[in-house]
Amino acid sequence: MVTDVVPPQRLRAAPHRAVPRGRALLTLCLAGLVPAAVLAATSLGPSATGPVDTLVILLEPTRPMLEAVGISPPVPSAATASLVWSIRLPRVLLALVVGAGLGAAGLVMQAVFRNPLADPGVTGVSSGAAMVAVILIVTGLATPLTLPLGAFLGALAAVFVVQLVAGLRGGGGGTLLLVGIAMNSLLGAVISAAIANAPRSDDAQAAMFWLNGDLTGATWTDVAVAALPGLVGIVVLLGTAGELNLFLLGEDQAASTGMRTARTRQVLLALSAVVIAAGVCVTGVIGFVGLVVPHLARLLLGPDHRVLLPVSVLVGGVFLVLADVVARNLFDPVTLQTGIVTALVGAPVLLALVCRRGGR
Repeated sequence: MVTDVVPPQRLRAAPHRAVPRGRALLTLCLAGLVPAAVLAATSLGPSATGPVDTLVILLEPTRPMLEAVGISPPVPSAATASLVWSIRLPRVLLALVVGAGLGAAGLVMQAVFRNPLADPGVTGVSSGAAMVAVILIVTGLATPLTLPLGAFLGALAAVFVVQLVAGLRGGGGGTLLLVGIAMNSLLGAVISAAIANAPRSDDAQAAMFWLNGDLTGATWTDVAVAALPGLVGIVVLLGTAGELNLFLLGEDQAASTGMRTARTRQVLLALSAVVIAAGVCVTGVIGFVGLVVPHLARLLLGPDHRVLLPVSVLVGGVFLVLADVVARNLFDPVTLQTGIVTALVGAPVLLALVCRRGGR
């Protein structure tokens, strides 16, 4: 269960009090870190362009306005501009959107289930996407259209089944959690069977590659697929901080305030599922972002979700951008998968948090 629980009186009053100035300032600083991370990540690579050159390229659409006020930036080469606009920037923005969504969804899951080990895949959303994607890959039906669409629908279908079964049992968050674990195990078995019986070894390798999560070859279409539903879901989730604070009190106390806990839980999980599915369907399964980022945010800022939600969004996005930079450049010319880097970083951080908390 969540251990960072504040007195009920403080949580009830929280929606009506101003956010502490220091925490609001930290959120603004993190927001300023986002464009810096995007600029740095877009500049780095086997053929480094340099932050200044990259900034000039990114500001190229504003050249007429700059020249109108007497500023004449240098003209970048066509090859460098193509590298930035067609290859690096889509990958960086995709990492930013997906990381932000995973950070927000992970925090929502932990609050709804009152369990700090809950992650974005706990309701089967990642496994549902993975099962459909793997089946499409090993059967040769995967295309740039069918793969993300099938993964997106598979993710939503898995969450729908989990909520339906849990609703039939009439249970609360604990029942949903158990049904989600069972669904993950079932879908995991289907995924393993599909890969083990793939007719071609190349298809099995491609399926394993997808399961590890990666942003290689990201396009503007991928960015649009992830951003359109993902950003809408994130914006809506940002408005649910009061409900998430009440969930930390327990379902009985939350219901005593007038909140319809079952319906609110379903809405929150559905929104989280859309956000996760939008990212997973184009990147594959990327772990630890939605588990570790909310942990760190809560450790630094306390349990108030009015602060935690925007911070988790910002830190999740920046974390995945930086993880992708490491994946691209650490062992150049060999490129690691982004999901592998998040696991290599996230697992030790989670272990350190567990050791720090000790018996608590």
